[in-house]
Amino acid sequence: MSALDLPIEVRRALSTVARTPRLLVASDYDGTMAPIVADPERAYPHAESVRALRALAGLASTTAAVISGRALKDLATLSRLPAEVQLVGSHGSEFDVGFVHAIDANARKLLHEVIAELFRIAGLYTGVTVETKPASAALHVRNATDEDGVAALAAVRAEAALWTGVQVTEGKAVIELAVVATDKGNALDILRHQEGATAAVFFGDDVTDEKAFVRLQGPDVGVKVGDGDTVAEFRVETTEDVATALAFLLEERRMWLSGSDAPPIERLTMLANPRSVALLTPDANLTWLCHPEPDSGAVFAHLLGGPEAGHFSVGPQREALPLSQQYVDGTMTVQTRWSSLTVTDYLPHDVQPNRTDFTRVVTGRAKAIVSFAPRPEFGLATVQLEPDTDGLRVSGTSEPMVLRSPGVHWDITTDGTQQTAFAVVDPSQGPVILELRCGTEDLGPSQISEPERRELAESYWRDWVTTLDLPPLKPDLMKRSALTLRGLVHAPSGSILAAATTSLPEEIGGVRNWDYRYCWLRDAALTASALVSLGSLGEAEAYLEWVHRVLETLHGPERLHPLYTLYGGNLPAEAVIDSLPGYAGSRPVRVGNAANQQVQLDVFGPIVDLIASVAQTRTKRGIAGTDALTDRDWELVRAMVEAVERRWSEPDHGIWEIRDNPRHHVYSKVMGWLTVDRALMLASDFGREAGPTWPALRREIAEEVTEKGWNEDAESYTAAYDGTDLDAATLHIGLSGLIDPSDERFAATVVATERELRSGSTVYRYHHDDGLPGAEGGFHLCAAWLVEAYLLIGQRSDAEALFKQLVDAAGPTGLLSEEYDPVAERSLGNHPQAYSHLGLLRCAQLLSADTTR
Repeated sequence: MSALDLPIEVRRALSTVARTPRLLVASDYDGTMAPIVADPERAYPHAESVRALRALAGLASTTAAVISGRALKDLATLSRLPAEVQLVGSHGSEFDVGFVHAIDANARKLLHEVIAELFRIAGLYTGVTVETKPASAALHVRNATDEDGVAALAAVRAEAALWTGVQVTEGKAVIELAVVATDKGNALDILRHQEGATAAVFFGDDVTDEKAFVRLQGPDVGVKVGDGDTVAEFRVETTEDVATALAFLLEERRMWLSGSDAPPIERLTMLANPRSVALLTPDANLTWLCHPEPDSGAVFAHLLGGPEAGHFSVGPQREALPLSQQYVDGTMTVQTRWSSLTVTDYLPHDVQPNRTDFTRVVTGRAKAIVSFAPRPEFGLATVQLEPDTDGLRVSGTSEPMVLRSPGVHWDITTDGTQQTAFAVVDPSQGPVILELRCGTEDLGPSQISEPERRELAESYWRDWVTTLDLPPLKPDLMKRSALTLRGLVHAPSGSILAAATTSLPEEIGGVRNWDYRYCWLRDAALTASALVSLGSLGEAEAYLEWVHRVLETLHGPERLHPLYTLYGGNLPAEAVIDSLPGYAGSRPVRVGNAANQQVQLDVFGPIVDLIASVAQTRTKRGIAGTDALTDRDWELVRAMVEAVERRWSEPDHGIWEIRDNPRHHVYSKVMGWLTVDRALMLASDFGREAGPTWPALRREIAEEVTEKGWNEDAESYTAAYDGTDLDAATLHIGLSGLIDPSDERFAATVVATERELRSGSTVYRYHHDDGLPGAEGGFHLCAAWLVEAYLLIGQRSDAEALFKQLVDAAGPTGLLSEEYDPVAERSLGNHPQAYSHLGLLRCAQLLSADTTR
């Protein structure tokens, strides 16, 4: 039997409940898992039902159970269900075989009397039998004549059923007398509570199953088997239907948990305008878009939850794989091409501050199918789609939203909860323009034409990139890296995103899934420094202004959090979105980031180093004095040196935000040294007054780090003072200039890092236990650091080889995620990642130079 033979409403209900965070699947046995037969001892379950229930029990966040009127021991023997499936017998009174020892002496005495009475009645009628259980006894009349069956049941009702302490349960051709409370509904509730289930499915056929059906509520699904009155919302005809329904539920659940058909991370392509980012799959599906800000809730979260979490797709009516996807050179416009069909996507720039717009233009000679399914707030908001003259209106969310699509006819479908719009468009008569507008109800035409809007958007990027001093090595990839970094700049606030996404996994199926859509002080400073090194100052100046605004609310920089929202606010508490299965089944999906509450004492160094880079670049451009190093920036430098002076000797959580006890991380100490060193350089170069204690402080930090950071057993500088474990970030003891690169201990550290942390084309951060389960990939940024370290110790050929491998890890449109799995040869982590692209640019700059510093 095919799943298509099931009633469509049953399929829809099961498909919906399959997407609950924690699912309980429970079923009656006789008449549900197994057909009703004359000999109860030969009531074997359908093999298909057993396989499906067993497989469901083996899925993550899924519990499977059978709740039967049979004695638990008999149920286990007859059903042959594996241990993964929980068995509950005697209508819910038996949760384990030893239950009989739990009833007291009075109950046992009463049970003996009940059994004797039922055997007495059974002896009066042919075909009437008695089933004894640890806490009950049942009289079966299935094999008796109708007349004898009615008489036998009446005899039980008239006498033993009325005894004090007896609980009566009647079913089809059976009456059961228990000496303890029995209730399938209560059993279902117990299982739900034990497993923390967010929804339950229950299959049953008998009158006794109504007690379970009546307990179902909200997203729960009850399925009645066969005829008869029921409170269950859905119905199937036969036990074979139950097997089919369980198999269908299994596949829906498995697909949801595994994130079926997740596109490779490296093949995702980012769109950007000065305030928004979005991601496309290789086949032009809008898989990720947040509104009103990049760190807000997602309107399209297909990336983390599949089509049900929100998507906006276009493709040829005659299904085919796309031939290519690429950026329009020097812009953030993306074109996806099939034979006779092209989809051009971009984020317009001429929109009001409260809006997020996305434009797609369909051209070519082939008809295309469009599917539009917005799901605001990560799919938690239920929306309705209302056709209008010029497009669609989206209601049901606090943020207005429309899709302008003049001339397009939409068909609206529903899965019972959410609506999706479909259309077939024919671009052979002219371009089909689809304009998503979040934050407005305006469906009218734009003030300027679509080609003008596109030119406005593209010139923003193209004009900027022509001003840069890009390294000559791999020029197209360097251009794309620069554009990607600028695409992560949030122009309205001046902040810079660490990455465009949340919860792309560091291990497929693992729990290391973090939200990177915020502004880390360190990451943003490094990004801004990379752009300054290319000749662009505006992003750094805006970011420093953002830092000043954040500090205005604090009493000193030592109180800075490691990260903030894009507008400089404190992050909400880290939370989990249970309704999303995660990328390729990698859960949980997180919003917010608990690293916000950590102590990270390295953040001062990158900011002061950025101020130094900005001041030096201004000087090279002929800007002198306080215009090159402003009084405001110098005061920030002084405050950060004072913060280092007060706190550098403390342990912290380090650059990697390890969720464990603080340690004396070598990298953090080096960044403290860098803060003071760059401050002294600024004072000397720009005639500023250095603090009298600064030279001694710089010397003290350097002496402690070189002494305590070195470990003879490891033959390397280590991650922290208290261990022999290595950390790629420790390479900065030489990259920063704290020790001379010719120091043999730095060369030894490079060798140890290569030996312990490098794996083929990538370099891991560390290998020690960080308190989290699972593993992670190698970090592109760490590989970039090792390239620089190779150059510093004269191993240019090794640097070139590792750089080539770093280049090869970029996706087809030139983007890099955070990490790389050298075994599976695939990208991992949030995407695109600022760290990775600034590291790539740094390597190209160093390798392109005639000499290294």
